[in-house]
Amino acid sequence: MTEKKERVCLLQGNEACVEGALAAGVDLFAGYPITPATEIAELLSQRLPERGGSFVQMEDELACMAAITGASLVGAKAMTATSGPGFSLMQENLGFAAMVEAPCVIVLVQRGGPSTGLATLPAQADVMQARWGTHGDHPVIALSPASVRETFDLTIAAFNYAEKYRVPVILLTDASIAHLREKTILPAPEDIQIVNRKKPQVSPEEYQPYAPDADGVPPMASFSEGYRYYVTGCVHNEKGSPVLMDPEVASRLLTRLEDKIKRNRQDIIRYDTSHVDDAEILVFAYGSITRPAKEAVLKARQEGIKAGLFRPITIWPFPDEEFVQALGQAHTVIVPEMNSGQYAGEVARAVCDGGKQARVVRLLEMGSRLIHSDEITAKVREVARHGK
Repeated sequence: MTEKKERVCLLQGNEACVEGALAAGVDLFAGYPITPATEIAELLSQRLPERGGSFVQMEDELACMAAITGASLVGAKAMTATSGPGFSLMQENLGFAAMVEAPCVIVLVQRGGPSTGLATLPAQADVMQARWGTHGDHPVIALSPASVRETFDLTIAAFNYAEKYRVPVILLTDASIAHLREKTILPAPEDIQIVNRKKPQVSPEEYQPYAPDADGVPPMASFSEGYRYYVTGCVHNEKGSPVLMDPEVASRLLTRLEDKIKRNRQDIIRYDTSHVDDAEILVFAYGSITRPAKEAVLKARQEGIKAGLFRPITIWPFPDEEFVQALGQAHTVIVPEMNSGQYAGEVARAVCDGGKQARVVRLLEMGSRLIHSDEITAKVREVARHGK
C-alpha cells in the first residue's frame, strides 16, 4: 500500500489560501494588487501557469469580477482576491454572477476602512458588504477562517459550494489571519473532497440553462461544449430569455435563487462550539477574534464562571437555528468584533426570532486592533457580577 503523504509546512494564511485553491482545481485567477491580499496574486502568478492554469492581472477590480464570471461560463474554476476598496468595485459584477448563476470564489481579506483606511491592519467591517454589497436580493455564501489550516480547508469548501450551488462564494478573512504564519499540516490529496458542477444530461436542443433539478440548482453547460444559450443579468425564464414585464417570472426566479441556499443550509452551515451545554454567558465570535475568545472562555471557566463559545464558520447564511440551540439557557451573549457592531445586530435578531430572553452585549474595536483575551474576560466577569 502507498502511504498517504501529508505535508507539514510553515505557512502564511494567504499562502494556505493559494494551496487550497490549487487543491480545489482552480483554472483561472484574475486579480489586481491590493494590501493585504497581494500575496495570493503573487503566488498564483507563479504556481497556476505551472499547472496549466491562467493568471491574468486586470486593470482594476471591476474587471477582475467580470473576468472570473466569464471564465466560469466557459467551464473554468475561477477566483479573485481583494480587500475592502477592491471589493466595493466588484459589487455590480458580483450581482451579475449571482443572477446568471456563475460559480466563482472571491477572497476578501478585510482591512481597516472606509476608503484607504488602515491598509495594513485587520478589521471585520465588511461583514454586511459581503452579504448585501450588490443591489437587489441575491444569494451568497461567505465563510470565515480562524487559522491558517482553516484558510486552506475553507478555500476548498468555497470552490465546492460555488460549484455545487452555482453561486458566488466569499472567503471572508482578514489581515491578521492572512499574514499569520503557523505550522500547518496539509492533508494528502486523496483525502480532499472535490466537487464539480453538474452537467446537463440532455441534448443541446433540449437543454434549458435555468431549469433546476430537485435541489433547486440547474445543471450547467459550458459554452465550449456545444450548448448555446442566452446569458443576461435581466430577469429571465428557464430558457435564459429576458422577461422584463412579468412579475410572476421575476418572483419565481428570485425565490429560487434564494431557496437553493435555504433548502441546502444543513450542508452549507458550519459552526463550532465550546462549553455551551451549561453556559450562562455565551461569547459569540468569528474569524480572528475566535482565538482570544476561546482563551477568554477558558479563563472564565477556571474562575468558576459558566461561559461558552459559539463560532460561526459560515457567516452567510447566518446560522440562526444552530446558534439559538447552542444559546440554551444563557442569559447574555457577548459579541466581540472589529467593527461598529454589524454582526451583533444579526445576533440580536436571532435571539429575538428564536424566542429567547438573552441580552446582547457588544464589545467593539474600531481602531483595527485585535481584541485581547483579557478584554473579553473582563467583559465576561462584568456580566457575571451583574447577573441577568
